[in-house]
Amino acid sequence: MSNLLKERIEALGLILPPAPKPLGVYRPLLVVGDYLYVSGQGPLLNNRDLITGKVGGTLDRDQGKNAARQVGLTMLSTLVTHMESGHRIKRVVKVLGMVNATPDFEEHPYVINGFSELMAEVFGEEHGIGVRSAVGMSLPQNIAVEIEAHFLLEK
Repeated sequence: MSNLLKERIEALGLILPPAPKPLGVYRPLLVVGDYLYVSGQGPLLNNRDLITGKVGGTLDRDQGKNAARQVGLTMLSTLVTHMESGHRIKRVVKVLGMVNATPDFEEHPYVINGFSELMAEVFGEEHGIGVRSAVGMSLPQNIAVEIEAHFLLEK
């Protein structure tokens, strides 16, 4: 893991939850060529609890957005914990944001902005904002949001 990322996280005063352990047969992250792929992450809190509920039901859109930001903190923790020391992230390439939402909820992009805004804070607007999809569905363990992301590494 790049010391620059750790320094940026500290400079922003971000508190990262513990990196989650895989709950199935998959890797938390995988490097293929110049790309880093991060498996879907949930909104893990510092006490290891998950933010749960359906946006548009038990959670409003702002609570959903905060859950998406928490997913970003969880993903940063995964990066800090599992990335090899020689790797350095150049930019966010692609984000898939999944919102556990009621059928009538239509503001999925607003919710996923919580994640995207955090990535822009950490990596800067030029490199922290990539292409993105934001969709609604039912999620495992009733977690509020799940996000996977792809990053480009420095050569």
